[in-house]
Amino acid sequence: MPLLWLILIVLGIAAAGYLLGRGRALASVGGDRRALHSLPSYYGANVALKAVVPAVLLLLVWLLAQPFYVNSVVSGLIPDSEIAEGSSRGLVLAEVRRTADGLDAAVAAGQMDEGFAGNAGADAAEVTQKLKDAGQIVTSQITAPILRAAQEYRVQNAAGRLWMAIAVIAVAVLGALWGLRETSAEFRARNVVETGIRALLIGAASIAILTTIGIVLSLVFNTVEFFRLYPASDFFTGLNWAPSFSGRGGASDLGVLPLLWGTFYISIVALAVAVPIGLFSAIYLSEYATPRVRAVAKPMLEILAGIPTIVYGLFALLTVGPLLMTVFGKEGLGWMQAGTAVMTAGLVMGIMLIPFVSSLSDDIINAVPQALRDGAYGLGATKSETIRQVVLPAALPGIVGAILLAASRAIGETMIVVLGAGAAARLSLNPFEAMTTVTAKIVSQLTGDADFASPEALVAFALGMTLFVITLGLNIFALYIVRKYREQYE
Repeated sequence: MPLLWLILIVLGIAAAGYLLGRGRALASVGGDRRALHSLPSYYGANVALKAVVPAVLLLLVWLLAQPFYVNSVVSGLIPDSEIAEGSSRGLVLAEVRRTADGLDAAVAAGQMDEGFAGNAGADAAEVTQKLKDAGQIVTSQITAPILRAAQEYRVQNAAGRLWMAIAVIAVAVLGALWGLRETSAEFRARNVVETGIRALLIGAASIAILTTIGIVLSLVFNTVEFFRLYPASDFFTGLNWAPSFSGRGGASDLGVLPLLWGTFYISIVALAVAVPIGLFSAIYLSEYATPRVRAVAKPMLEILAGIPTIVYGLFALLTVGPLLMTVFGKEGLGWMQAGTAVMTAGLVMGIMLIPFVSSLSDDIINAVPQALRDGAYGLGATKSETIRQVVLPAALPGIVGAILLAASRAIGETMIVVLGAGAAARLSLNPFEAMTTVTAKIVSQLTGDADFASPEALVAFALGMTLFVITLGLNIFALYIVRKYREQYE
């Protein structure tokens, strides 16, 4: 049963339970609401919550636990001979899952018969060819043990989905019956419902924390898997980036330093553009602009934040790059060989970051108490002296936060880099040469005809983990600066 249908069935049971619970509460007092402890809607909500919450919790636990169980069962079907040198059982399981997904997609599209896909005696080479013809697989050749394991994987998943649907529907029905059984005039339905809603709100507030933990764990596990296949020392100290998809591992050089250098170089150029312009525009809007000018200029400036990054990338490729070529190219100073360069991506990215710095800095400057300005004026300070010596120091923690936000956005930008900076991973100080960043390489490593059981694909997770650690370090440093100056001005 599709997951959407299962959710709709549970919601339907809850809706029916709500109506039955409300009606039963009214019937128990002969329609006199004053004899009930709570409003009739609370009795209906109690039944609906008891139907939905346990069923959804069971559904989530089942969805999380089933892959572990199925993987453990399928893993026992894979002989040690299938685990090549330099590989691992986890990578072979990934190949099994990819094969099973290919069989499911081919059957769903009508490109393969279900009987043939589940035939235990099917020839592995024939299945491989059929999947390749259907465009459903990327590995070079499926072996017989991998095919058998993939077929068992499909069987276990199908059985798990069936039992999950039965169990979830049964729990929803039992929960609704439990709520109906509790319904009486003396039952404190309001107290139970409000306690349940509070628990749901706490759970909703915990989603952000759990999501962060899940993201970090997914990065950590795949990064550890990558470092089992590729030395961490070569990754963090290598000066060359040359991935190769020849075989399960190939002869790749996966040094991250050129990518980190390109990331920081382009980000520094972008911040050099965005921070002065954004900060000066924030000072003008908050301290000098008239209300009429501010009412027009601030929304116009913030429009830049709503432009898609792909549009900025096209702007860099079609406008800024050729414009820089006319000045720094062969016809000009001769420093620039092509329109894709660090300077191209940095300038356009800086334009994109201006509203982040300007808008946040403007809000922070406006939040500085007017009493500080009045005190400076009372001591004989001019407007410019007040801004430089009173307003900006008091707003410094917030301005640092705005710059940090802009830096994080610059480090994580992809499309502008792909279209404006090129794809060359190199260590160079020349801002008019093409370079690339960590995020651009993450996209390229997980796109195209890639064997996801190879280090060249798993390296994307190591790159993501490296970027995560760097961003976390920036946050900690910014927090230190904010706290230091906040203690000084509070």
